[in-house]
Amino acid sequence: MDVIVIETTQLGDRSYLVHDGSVALVIDPQRDTDRVDAAARDAGVIITHVAETHVHNDYLTGGLELARAHGASYLVNAADPVTFERQPITDGQTVRVGALMVKAVATPGHTHTHLSFIVDDGGRQAVFSGGSLLYGSVGRTDLVGAEDTLGLTHDQYTSVHRLVDEAAPDAALFPTHGFGSFCSSGPASRAGSSTIGEQLTSNHALTDPDEDHFVQELIANLTAYPSYYAHMGVTNTAGPGPADLTVPESLDAAELIRRLEDGEWVVDLRRRVAFASYHLLGSVSFEYGTSFSTYLGWILPWGEQLTLVGSRDDVEKAIRDLSRIGIDSPDAALGTDPHTLAPRAALASYPRVGWDGVLAGKAPGDTVVDVRRADEFAASRVAGAVNVPLHELLRRLDSVPAGKLWVHCSTGYRAGTAASLLQRAGRDVVHIDAKFVDAGPAGIAVDNAPVSAATPA
Repeated sequence: MDVIVIETTQLGDRSYLVHDGSVALVIDPQRDTDRVDAAARDAGVIITHVAETHVHNDYLTGGLELARAHGASYLVNAADPVTFERQPITDGQTVRVGALMVKAVATPGHTHTHLSFIVDDGGRQAVFSGGSLLYGSVGRTDLVGAEDTLGLTHDQYTSVHRLVDEAAPDAALFPTHGFGSFCSSGPASRAGSSTIGEQLTSNHALTDPDEDHFVQELIANLTAYPSYYAHMGVTNTAGPGPADLTVPESLDAAELIRRLEDGEWVVDLRRRVAFASYHLLGSVSFEYGTSFSTYLGWILPWGEQLTLVGSRDDVEKAIRDLSRIGIDSPDAALGTDPHTLAPRAALASYPRVGWDGVLAGKAPGDTVVDVRRADEFAASRVAGAVNVPLHELLRRLDSVPAGKLWVHCSTGYRAGTAASLLQRAGRDVVHIDAKFVDAGPAGIAVDNAPVSAATPA
């Protein structure tokens, strides 16, 4: 048995190609299946089976399209109310994939119908746990609905204990979530690998003997998750279509200006340093990187037309990333010089400073706006700062204080996006592009007194 990991760092997830040298099983493939096809070609194997651990909440699956393209059996829990043809599989059922024996194990918790798969090759085992048992923790249990969270958290505790009882201690563990995904909970580790035996001694879900304590602790530490999750399960149940990764023709200057003047969402992919220096008035900054699709999908209104502005390479990568969360067919203006893209368009800029710049320039009556999540703000914050989490900013614009706004987050990334959204709304902004640590930047007063993360400050 060989396991090939297909990493999607942008969403903190992994897919897997598991093969015996001839035929392969794919587990939890992302929508851009060309990466799986390439891995199978490189390994010289035929994909005969595709399996889902659960109906995903954080990305669109490529499982249906991959199975159709390869004529493969598509293993999906028989209890899932999907509207497409699949090979239903239930708890305890086994399927042979070449020399490999694949056993489904019901592990509810992340979702009600979650399955894990134990793959056996002559006594050597690998466990594919999806959003059940992660490295150091478990998948979050609040994505189905608030009314189900308590019961699912109890289920999660029971499930992971059952899973480790079913598998051998030396079995390699391969979760789908837990590498930066918002689907993980608690102290999930981003370790490169682990085994069932290692998790038995290090995972809090397995070392805590008190189920009620585990449940209370996990629920208390759940934080906000992206709003686009609400659309993923619905689309996955219906069966997503193939991803269109085509880069569109570049918009001409007149059309780009029209979109800006009409208030459409024009997204600048350049680095936040370049954006602050100068940009098309009315555009917003979503610097292309590993966090790009998560925050764009979380913040901007769902279903509205997007225009991406940036280099062809960045636009191409952004289209791929967005397709994974169901944002299809964005338009584009290809180029990194706003003036060249639209010579007659109005340009804008705003100051970008470090914490020393705040000390030197902040005046009485100015406001420090902290756009970190409420739980981050609750732990430690600049004295007197106002917390408006980035994912709440568009609907809370009216609550942002008047006057000059000094915008910060933990690293500068979210603050760059927030500053652009505030400027688009007509506000006077300064982007604090610097790290914030709990002890506080030098010379900046920090308040560490506990506050409730449940109530926005």
